[in-house]
Amino acid sequence: MRLLYFAWLRTKIGVAEEEVSPPADVRDVAGLIVWLKGRGPAYAEALAHESVVKVAVNQEFAAPSSPIEPGDEVALFPPVTGG
Repeated sequence: MRLLYFAWLRTKIGVAEEEVSPPADVRDVAGLIVWLKGRGPAYAEALAHESVVKVAVNQEFAAPSSPIEPGDEVALFPPVTGG
């Protein structure tokens, strides 16, 4: 699974992207976030307020209950504003 981090998430976690292999019981976006928080203090801090973290799976906005698969691309980013 390829994870992409944008804006302040990238800064706090310290990488722009990474390849990960979550355990088999991580089957949805919410489970992935919980698993990521357990990977260390930088992840826990960056994802502490998960309600403000937006997620896209394979370039489609995803809900916490959205399923994920091992070969997916998952992007995590803060809310986007524009004018």
